[in-house]
Amino acid sequence: MTNALWYLGRGFGVSAVVLFSVSVVLGIVVRNGRALTGLPKFAVVALHRTVSLTALGFVALHITTLLFDPYAQLRLTDVLIPFDAPYRPLWQGLGTLAFDLVVLLVVSSLLRDRIGRRVWRAVHWLAYAFWPLAVAHAIGNGTDGTSGWLLVLTGGCLVAVAGAVGWRVLSSQEDVEILVVPAPVAPTGVPWT
Repeated sequence: MTNALWYLGRGFGVSAVVLFSVSVVLGIVVRNGRALTGLPKFAVVALHRTVSLTALGFVALHITTLLFDPYAQLRLTDVLIPFDAPYRPLWQGLGTLAFDLVVLLVVSSLLRDRIGRRVWRAVHWLAYAFWPLAVAHAIGNGTDGTSGWLLVLTGGCLVAVAGAVGWRVLSSQEDVEILVVPAPVAPTGVPWT
C-alpha cells in the first residue's frame, strides 16, 4: 500500500488529460454552432461544462494525492510557482502553468455574466495554450511518459483535438465561401442556371 498515492496520483493525472481532451473537442463543437449528432447544442454545452469540471476535479485529486505522496515529494510551491520544482523543473513548470490557466478558465466561466461575453471569450482562447501544456507535462514529467500505453492514449487525444480543430477550420472556411462567393450573373442580369 505504500505506492497507493503514487498510482492514484498518476491515474488521476492521466484521466484529467483525457477528460480535458474531450472537453476541448466539445468546446470546438459548441463554438462551431452545429449540433453534435443526436444532441442539441444546449446538451453539448452542458456536456462540455460537466466534462470540464470533472476534469478539474481529477486535477485537484492528482495534485492532492501527490502532495501527500512521500515518493513524489511535491511541494505546495511547486503547484503555485512555475519552474521552481526540484524534480524536472521544466516539465513540472508546464504542469503548473497548465493548472494556473485552467483555474483562470474556470473562474472566468463562473464569472461570465459579470465580466462580459467578449472578455470571457478572449480568456477562453487560453484553452488552446492550456491543453498542450497539460499534455507536455503528462509526457515529460510522468514516469510513464515513454510507455507505449500512455503514448497511444496521448496520440489518440492529439488526433481527436487536431481533428476537431481541422473540422472547425474547414467548416468555417466553407461558411465564409458560401457567404462570399456570389452566384454568376449573365450579362443580361439573369443568374446562370
